[in-house]
Parts: sequence; structure tokens; C-alpha cells
Amino acid sequence: MTSRGALKILAIGLIAFSTLQGIRASAEPSKGIAAKGKKIFAGKCVPCHKADGSGGVRLTGNPTPSWRDPKRMSDPKYNDDYLRDCITIGKPKSGMVAWSKQGVKPAEIEDLIAYIRTFSAKK
Repeated sequence: MTSRGALKILAIGLIAFSTLQGIRASAEPSKGIAAKGKKIFAGKCVPCHKADGSGGVRLTGNPTPSWRDPKRMSDPKYNDDYLRDCITIGKPKSGMVAWSKQGVKPAEIEDLIAYIRTFSAKK
């Protein structure tokens, strides 16, 4: 294979990778509006995550995380990309719904993330 052929394959791979990444996460902190997210949260998230964000047990029997723990929520593992990924594509093994497939729009997902962050914010 020539170096030109290898570059074509690399370019195609990078385009495909960046396209998939664009679907899953934006790699930026949420610019959502917490007040809007609160309304969505009340309608869609409370049954599994409780109104105060303390978590508990999902309808599937799996535990849900507490978003009230500032130490946990400041862990880089639980950054906005992680939350965006969970809300957008779900976590089928845990029972987390893919809300994007249920009609929740990207801007609403950003609002949800902004609201979730209020649970662990310093008061």
C-alpha cells in the first residue's frame, strides 16, 4: 500500500470516529438552563433518581447514583460528557433509558445536565 492509500484510510477512519463522537458527546461543559432541566427531571427522572437527586433503586432493581455527593460528582469520571452519554444513549444493562430515543432533544439534555449539577453544587 502506498503512503497515499494509507492516508486515505486514516482520513476515512478519522471522519467516521469524529462523526460517532459528535453523536455521543460534545466534550464541553453543559450550557443548559437548570430551571428548564428541573421541569424535565420532574417528569422523566424522578421515578428512578428521586426528586432530590439522592438516587435509590431503579424500577429494574439496580441502584441509582446519588448526585448530591460533591466528591463523587467532582470526579472527572462523572463529567458532563459522562452524563450526556448516559442520558443520550442510555445504559441498557443498568436500566437507564436512552432519552434521546424517547423524544428528549439535545438542548433539553443540556438543561438536564445543568439541573443535575445543582444537586452537588456548594450552597
